[in-house]
Amino acid sequence: MRLNQLIYRNLKKNIKNYYLYVFALIFSVALYFAFVTLQYDPAMDELKGSIKGGAALKAASVLLLAIVAVFLVYANNIFVKRRGKEIGLYQLIGLTKGKIFRILGSENLILYFGSMLVGIVVGFSSSRLLLMILFKVLDVEAEASLNFSVQALKQTLIVFALIYVLIMLMNFTFIKRQSILSLFRAISATENKIRKMPLSEMIYGLLGIALILFGYALSTKLFGGDFMGMNELFMAMIAILGSVILGTYLFYKGSVSFIFNIVRKSKGGYLSVSEVLSLSSIMFRMKSNALLLTIITTVSALAIGLLSLSYISYYSVEKTAEQSSPNHFTVLAEDDVAMFTEALKKDKIEYEVIRIPVVKADARVSDITGLSPEGEAGDMLTFAVIGENSVPGVELASDETLFTGSSNAMEQFIGMKSSGEVEFQSKSENLKLHLTGLNKESVISIYFGLGLPTAIVDQAVFDRLKQNMDPELQRTYTEYIGIDIMDPSKLEQANGLFGAMGLNEKPGNISQPDEISGQKGSMGLIMFIVGFLGLAFLVASGCILYFKQMGEGEEEKPNYTILRKLGFTQGNLLRGIRFKQLFNFGIPLIVGLVHSYFAVKSGWFLFGTELWTPMILVMLLYTVLYSIFGLLSVLYYKRVIKESL
Repeated sequence: MRLNQLIYRNLKKNIKNYYLYVFALIFSVALYFAFVTLQYDPAMDELKGSIKGGAALKAASVLLLAIVAVFLVYANNIFVKRRGKEIGLYQLIGLTKGKIFRILGSENLILYFGSMLVGIVVGFSSSRLLLMILFKVLDVEAEASLNFSVQALKQTLIVFALIYVLIMLMNFTFIKRQSILSLFRAISATENKIRKMPLSEMIYGLLGIALILFGYALSTKLFGGDFMGMNELFMAMIAILGSVILGTYLFYKGSVSFIFNIVRKSKGGYLSVSEVLSLSSIMFRMKSNALLLTIITTVSALAIGLLSLSYISYYSVEKTAEQSSPNHFTVLAEDDVAMFTEALKKDKIEYEVIRIPVVKADARVSDITGLSPEGEAGDMLTFAVIGENSVPGVELASDETLFTGSSNAMEQFIGMKSSGEVEFQSKSENLKLHLTGLNKESVISIYFGLGLPTAIVDQAVFDRLKQNMDPELQRTYTEYIGIDIMDPSKLEQANGLFGAMGLNEKPGNISQPDEISGQKGSMGLIMFIVGFLGLAFLVASGCILYFKQMGEGEEEKPNYTILRKLGFTQGNLLRGIRFKQLFNFGIPLIVGLVHSYFAVKSGWFLFGTELWTPMILVMLLYTVLYSIFGLLSVLYYKRVIKESL
């Protein structure tokens, strides 16, 4: 038989095992080529001036390439080791290592570059769809056209050719270093099966769970005031990261086996076939895959966490803009107000002007915050104070105050409570008032409050503070002026006038539409990039776990043959396989979701106003996509069981 015939027959025989690898390669190339095409697309020029879209996509393409390269190298390593016996047989029949390398290289060349060409076509076809999605997310009015980029094609061919060279070097090194005996043991050598539960494994298990719980507990205190300095905060973050990652490794190294061993002992050693096929296999194999599972879990948690935080920011854009400016436009100078309203009248745009007198006053807040008079910063904060007559529907007694415009970040950092005593100070007297509540809705712009809530007081109390105010605390403007457009359909037209007059460039003036557009642009692009990088990693990690299950399925095939001959049906065996895949794919998924939950929970308030809806949507989407690979593994095992008899 000629070498070319042998290559063709091997390729035809192994194609059923390579189909998911081919799919993942096509998907990776398509995603990378689409990203690079977007980078060189002329339509991106409209974004570069405001959000540096091209630079962001270029950085994303580098990260995407790193994910793809690691995945392809690892997947190739798995397939080469699975073919160890085949390579050993080639040597036994007299083929040299050079010819064997030529066989493998030719097969890889056909699969790799064939898949790459298909991926480029798919990537080019989908680049317009990606651009449309990006424009939709950014809320940008621009035409998305299909543009083929020669630069993108060259870049894609070069980087994937380099990855192919790296893969071939690894294959050559593997074949050259292995003896015939070691090739026949290549698969079994990768799996470390332990039939006893040593004391060290129990210690690893308990220590792993303890480290993870310690990291979770520390994350809940990260921004709660326990770590005030930057050095303390940095060390706390390092401690959380280190304990959770090490704990995760020890969890897979010992905790899973330890927990399942307790379950097995509780049954007195009498396990059903389903339990043997699920629990026992996981107990004996997960330890050898501890490092791989730790990497997959950590990066999964990172991807879910970053996507959740970016979606929280994107989801909260409008509420965040309303906290910055509760009205459509905020204008400080009377001359600018007159000029803008005159332009609105000329264009027949109905509007409403809201004027709210504002006084700045110092207040002692040790009773309602975690601040202490003896602390380095003291317990004195400067608030913007307004009277109750400026806020419809608010009625306060002379000894009461209500805080409004409170942010989640501020509440977390200074530990602000919703009730307690607040002592406002003026030049001639101090007023001790009782705080009745904290509201999120802003009444005046962030220019006056500087991130702190606005204090609403009884009108008589406000007048007293105004008469005795400290001149050094007051800004140039002591009145908030907001302008609302009555017809929402004319808001864009009014915003055009606001910008044409240059009012948006003056300090303190705020355009709510511009705030929303700017935040959507920056956070939308981040969400777009993180989402597709997360999708790339999801496919890569899912395929790696699937390839591992393929190897285990082939290794366990003789066991299925024996069980089928003993009378166990295909349904009996599949029941255990379903449980096995539920654990194999479910444990890394659940651990990754829990890691990401505590990571997001510790600092979500820095990114937006809403936690649960964005985070749950991201987690559900990730779970559904991840579960597809578990389902594919079950279908593969079904075929193995069917062919075992």
